[in-house]
Amino acid sequence: MGIADDDVLKVRDQTDIVALISEVVALRKSGSRWTGLCPFHGEKTASFSVNAELGVYLCFGCQAKGDAITFVREHHHVDFVGAVEMLAARAGIQLTYTTSGEGEGRKQRARLIEAMTRAVEWYHDRLLTSPDAGEARSYLRSRGYGGDDVRRFQMGWAPDDWDALCKALKLPAEVATETGLGFVNSRGRVQDSFRGRVLFPIFDVRGDPVAFGGRVLPGHDGSKYKNSASSSIYDKGEVLYGLNWAKNDVVNHDEVVVCEGYTDVIGFQSAGILRAVATCGTALTDRHVATLRRFARKIVLAFDADAAGQGAAERFYEWEQKHELDVHVLALPGGADPADLAREDPGALADAVRDARPFLGFRVERVLGKANLSTPEGRARAADAAVRAIAEHPNQMVRDQYLMEVADRCRVDVEALRAAVRTGIAVAPRPSATVTSRPRTETPAHTVLRLAVQQPAEVGDLVHESLFLDEIDAAAFRALVEATSFHDAVERAGPEAGELLLRLAAEEVLGASGEEDVAHLADDVAGRMLVALQEEARASDDPLSLSEQIGWLKLRREDLRDEHRRRGAIDELVAFLADRAEEGTIGE
Repeated sequence: MGIADDDVLKVRDQTDIVALISEVVALRKSGSRWTGLCPFHGEKTASFSVNAELGVYLCFGCQAKGDAITFVREHHHVDFVGAVEMLAARAGIQLTYTTSGEGEGRKQRARLIEAMTRAVEWYHDRLLTSPDAGEARSYLRSRGYGGDDVRRFQMGWAPDDWDALCKALKLPAEVATETGLGFVNSRGRVQDSFRGRVLFPIFDVRGDPVAFGGRVLPGHDGSKYKNSASSSIYDKGEVLYGLNWAKNDVVNHDEVVVCEGYTDVIGFQSAGILRAVATCGTALTDRHVATLRRFARKIVLAFDADAAGQGAAERFYEWEQKHELDVHVLALPGGADPADLAREDPGALADAVRDARPFLGFRVERVLGKANLSTPEGRARAADAAVRAIAEHPNQMVRDQYLMEVADRCRVDVEALRAAVRTGIAVAPRPSATVTSRPRTETPAHTVLRLAVQQPAEVGDLVHESLFLDEIDAAAFRALVEATSFHDAVERAGPEAGELLLRLAAEEVLGASGEEDVAHLADDVAGRMLVALQEEARASDDPLSLSEQIGWLKLRREDLRDEHRRRGAIDELVAFLADRAEEGTIGE
């Protein structure tokens, strides 16, 4: 069911966000903010900021952000309604429920999760007790899995029957198909999706069963692995096997180990490494990484990352920049399988995790480790191959550190390696603009927007949308003007502009001077307009036609620097920019 909008607002307004967060974070007053160590990732220096007046928080380290409801959702891993209910109980607020589409969606999800829960139990009981599961039990024992492992991970057995599950659970066709537990065959009968397979139930981060991964027994027909298709409760590009069990250890270590399969995760757990997860029959995606970044800054890849497909290196570097994380690679002794190593030498597996190297370091070591460094020719070839790998990294300072290492080990002049990168023998690719995060550099627009968020009286009616040339900045300002509250503004603004507003709300305002800051912004905009007009005049057959506007802009910029004429100059520039905006020429 949904919750009435007025009640959501009441819960948000009546929740003391500082008191709420103080239950799990030691906050201290710092200026007009409260700061502390972020509860969503491990850190030693406080980067978590709470704005008590606006009721929002932001971690400048991991970018966790939101209001009281978001905090409860992220910390307790509940959905929106569950978070509101927890806060309402805390504040003694009686909630009114609705029968909106959202409520129906929640009811439908609950029906599907209930069916999945029953299926997990039925398959699990079948594995433990059914005579037809004897071969499956023998197979699991041969892989080193005892009864405790089977029960801990709720493994199951899907009998080689057409409709045993759907018939036993009396699943309606809609529920069977929506969950992926079954499908309607050509004869119009509901049929089981999984047959003759050992099953590994897949849980979402909250611990709800949402899918299955099935492994056919050795010597039997069929593809080795079969996974549930994506559904309304399961997105294979986002859900990670084992995260429901691993999340606490991931947060505690600020590190997560990413594997390729379910048995690898089970192997890591049996070896005492509880922070392992796996993708579910798909490559690691950006959404997987975004999910993991909520819990840890360091990702350790427990698979052959250097052979992870075309463009793997570029993706890893992009994720490091976009999500502000570190990608490391685990080098297993002799290329062993994690599940096998966990059974044969768990200590070696733990050592491999501890010694995981940054991705670029792993690639360089792989090149140099295979090379013949005993001859000048071998060292030259190794240096060339290593430089080509290093040149792909987008950070010049990181590249240089590895260039010096290669120069030392290959006995090559480091300047020759630097020249190889500079001259294009090995050229570093430019980071994709669609992947790199928005720059955090302070701009005059952000200074004014921060005042508009936190001290709107300082800027009053001085500011106009036309002063914000960046579309994200303009969207953030529009949302502030049109909204009835800050939370409403964040929702109206859209993802990027909303994120900007939350960041500005969490940052400290230093030395606020509304008119002076707006004048600085107006001067910046006028300067850009002046450059554009001068370029237009140089390209025009009649440059004198623009001389009047150019001269006028120069005078207004001088007025902005005079505290007695500043206010009038701002008003005149705003009117000028608004006219240009209506003509559609402001961005030209």
